[in-house]
Amino acid sequence: MKRLCDIVLSALGLIIFCPLFLVLSIWVALDSTGGVFYRQTRVGRGGRDFKLLKFRSMRIGADKKGLITIGDKDARITKSGYYIRKYKFDELPQLINVLKGDMSFVGPRPEVRKYVDLYTAEQLCVLNVRPGITDPASIQYSNENELLEKAENPEQYYINTVMPDKLRINLEYLEKRTLWSDFKVIIKTISKVW
Repeated sequence: MKRLCDIVLSALGLIIFCPLFLVLSIWVALDSTGGVFYRQTRVGRGGRDFKLLKFRSMRIGADKKGLITIGDKDARITKSGYYIRKYKFDELPQLINVLKGDMSFVGPRPEVRKYVDLYTAEQLCVLNVRPGITDPASIQYSNENELLEKAENPEQYYINTVMPDKLRINLEYLEKRTLWSDFKVIIKTISKVW
């Protein structure tokens, strides 16, 4: 039932947001050199890699300078990227990932292999389900970039503090998740963004 909901809602979302996709694509293309979409390898269900899609909000090659975004004023972020990220429009192409079956609307946010390799055996249980566009941890850590900006060593703070807590929140959520609780997470996410 969850997969059927994902297919219907992602297809509907792609149709509804088609004009916005066009506007954002033009804006990204005119604002900086490079493609409109950013594809990053993330770890999905069963530990399989897939290409997560986003509207490109950073300059080309920015990920070579670090995988973590630090604050809203990260120098790697483009002018359009600042606004696209602020309102989470960069995440819209993930509707394609949901339609393809790589992702779900609600599920633990997919991580890059570098950080998944640090998971404990218990934490690896988040890979038993499809990753999501949103999850309870993302709502609680909606200010993650600001927290990392204040940290003396952002990557270590992410690895030692933020990542384990987000995994704890998602593991607790997965133990009692239902379609209704997923719907509530979507509503809370929309409320948080707007």
